[in-house]
Formats: sequence, C-alpha cells, structure tokens
Amino acid sequence: MKSNDKYNLKYVWLICLVAAMGGLLFGYDWIVVGGAKPFYEPYFHLDSPHLKGFGTSSALIGCMFGAMLCGTLSDKVGRKRLLIMSGLLFMISAVGTALSNTFLWFNIYRIIGGIAMGHALNLSPMYIAEISPTKVRGMLVSVNQLTVMIGVLSAQVVNWLISLYDTQMPDNATAEMILQSWNGQYGWRWMFAAETIPASLFFLLMFLVPESVRWLVKDGQDSRAERILEKIGGADYARVEVANIKDTLSSEEIARVNFRDLLEPKLLKIILIGVFLAVLQQWCGMNVIFYYAADIFQAAGYNIKQTMLNIVVIGLVMTVSVFITIGTVDKVGRKTLMLVGTSALAVIYGLIGYSFHSNITGLPIVLLTLANVAFYSFTLAPVTWVLLSEIFPNRIRGAAMSISVIALWIGSFTLTYSFPTLNENLGTAQIFWLYGVICAVGFIFILFKLPKTKGKSLEQIERELVD
Repeated sequence: MKSNDKYNLKYVWLICLVAAMGGLLFGYDWIVVGGAKPFYEPYFHLDSPHLKGFGTSSALIGCMFGAMLCGTLSDKVGRKRLLIMSGLLFMISAVGTALSNTFLWFNIYRIIGGIAMGHALNLSPMYIAEISPTKVRGMLVSVNQLTVMIGVLSAQVVNWLISLYDTQMPDNATAEMILQSWNGQYGWRWMFAAETIPASLFFLLMFLVPESVRWLVKDGQDSRAERILEKIGGADYARVEVANIKDTLSSEEIARVNFRDLLEPKLLKIILIGVFLAVLQQWCGMNVIFYYAADIFQAAGYNIKQTMLNIVVIGLVMTVSVFITIGTVDKVGRKTLMLVGTSALAVIYGLIGYSFHSNITGLPIVLLTLANVAFYSFTLAPVTWVLLSEIFPNRIRGAAMSISVIALWIGSFTLTYSFPTLNENLGTAQIFWLYGVICAVGFIFILFKLPKTKGKSLEQIERELVD
C-alpha cells in the first residue's frame, strides 16, 4: 500500500475513536475527585490530613495495579476483552462511588476505578497502534492523548455545572454549611455518577470493534486477522501486514529479556534515568495543582463557586497546551523543552510560595497557577512519555518502560497522599518552595545526564547511552 487513499480510513477512524474513549474515561476519573473533594470531605467528616490525602489518592493504588497487570492479562485474553472489562469497571466505580455512604466503600470503588484507569491508559494507545496503518499510526495514537485532555476538561466542567445547581449555599460556606447543603449531600455524588454515561457508551461500543490484529496473529488466528486487515487496506495489504507481524513476533521471542540483565551497569544507568524522569514528572508537584486546586484557590481567598470556575480555566489551559506540544516537540527538541519546563516551574513555584508567605491572595495566585499548568502541559507532561519511548535499548524497552511506569504511579500516589500532611506541617508557602527545589534538581540532572534525542534514530540514541 503506497497511498493513504487506499486505506479505509473512515473504518479505521471509527475504531480508533471508540478505543480512545478509554483515554477520555481515564482523564475524567483522574480529575473528577479534585472538584468533588470540597463536598465529600465534610460529608465523610474527614478532619485528618492522612484521610484527606488517602481519599484523593486511593484511585492511584488501583491505577498502579491496573498498569502492572494489563500487559499480562491483555496478552492472555486480548486487548478488546480487557478494554470491555475496563468499561465495566468504570461503570461499577462511578455508580458505587456515587452511592457510597461510608468512607471505606468510597475508597473501595475509587480503587476499582483506578484499576480501570491503569488498563485504559496503557491499552487504548496500544490497541490503536496495533490496528492502525503505519502511515497514520502516529496521528491516530495522538488522538488518545487529546481525549485524555478532553476527559480532564469534561470532569472540570461537569463539576462546575453541578456545583452551580446548589443556589442556596453561601459563598463563604463553612464545612458544616457544606455538609447540610445539596452539594454536600448529593452534588458530589452526581459528579462521580456522570461518568456512567461515557463509561456505558465505551462498554457497549467496544463490542462492535474488532480485536487487535497483532494479538490475533500472536494467538494463531491469522485468518481472522486477515479479514480485519482486508477491511482496512485490501487483500494484499492484509497478507503483507500479517507476514510483518509474524516476523516481529519472532524477533521479540528471540530477544525476550531476562530481568537480571537489567542489572548490568550500563543498562541500569539508562533505567535509572528513565525512573528519575518518570518520578520527576510527578514530584514536580503538578498533580497537587490538579487534585488540590480547590484547597489552593480557597487559601488564596476565593469562595467555592469561584474556585470551581478557576478549575475549569485550568482545564482549558491544559487542552490548549497539548496543541503547542504537537507543534514544538520535533522542532525544538525534547531536552530543550524539559529544561524550559523544569526551570519555569522552579521559578513559578518560588513565586507562588512567596505569595502565600506574604499573604498575597486573589488574582496573582490564579495567574501563577495557570502559568504553571501551561508550562507543565507542553513540557514535562507529554515530553516525558516521548523520552521514555526513546531512551531505552530495543531489547529491554518493554521491561524498562514497565519499571518506569510503575515508578511513575508510585511517585504520583506518594505526592498526592502526602500533600495534606505536608501542607499542615510545613505550610503552603514552604511546600511550594519544596516543589521548586525538586524542579531545580531536575533541571540540573537533565542538563548534565540527559542526551539530546531530537532528529536521532533509536539506534543512535542507544549507542550514545550504552557506550
């Protein structure tokens, strides 16, 4: 196939848009808790910073396990079946969380949703990559990242609109007033329950799309894979693709990595770079902005309704920033963007910390927060994933990526869980200064340890890092 015109792109787009709904659900489930927490915390009488931190971060425990298990499970049962299961888990989590009357069951259902998040984040782009023609694969896989941002923005808009329904709650409501309000009793439940609509659509539509052709060939179902590929590009395309998949699978079997090989000093150095980048993406503190924006804006003098609107603006800034990345990552270079991101975040965190220390509230905090989100969203957020896909040698790429992703989710959980405790013991100003120091350390590490990968083949990058 030499021309995209010979592909049935309408069919491919429909399949990929259905699969990319997994990214949308990940984005929604990831962020919805941040807007709901001002209302469910009084409901469950969460006075301890440890309980507040666990309520916000419990889904990340499930996400960690979902990410760890999805590779093995999807190899056994197929990508499609596990994505269908993810849709079901999203539905169970949304309904269960919304109906929870105890903090225990709230967290159980959040962890169930986290497992679905871990599956969806890994499987949706994998499925899209495995069914898309080579010439349009990059574009179609990038759709999943866009749907994640759409999911984030959707959660923030839904949270804001639901919070507006309660017209009786005063602007400067106390925890007791919130508990007695409609939002405190029911509003937060509808924020979680709203996810059942896209989750149900995803669950049902996944039954209509085909299985991953790569998995079918691996499972010995060549004829079924060929029928799917024929719909995409014709009989000749199908035969060539099946043959290519078989060759790739044979090479992977020969190059299967022994985890003891990862302890080889040269390889261990590369893995540690990957782990550092993954943890830095989380410990730079940005998830605190996403999850605890309500607390930060309220500390800056905004009431709940103003805070919910400010959170929507954050989502808009994030979405716009994704498009900036698409246009710059191959032109400017990965290392340059990471240096810009870490240095900018270090400075902005310093200014946010100074603002809280000097009791400067209102608009300056909002503007600094939006600048922070913008720099993070077009630098560390997407570029870290690009680097992790490039810096590992081919024969250990799968294992090294798994280690880095697990480190990322551990970092995400510890950051999110620890913020309320650190905030109470150190103070808001000091904790933002701490994140600024972490970003400064990240800048120094990237400057001296990370090679430039712009315009280089994976083989060139491997030689530079290993030699």
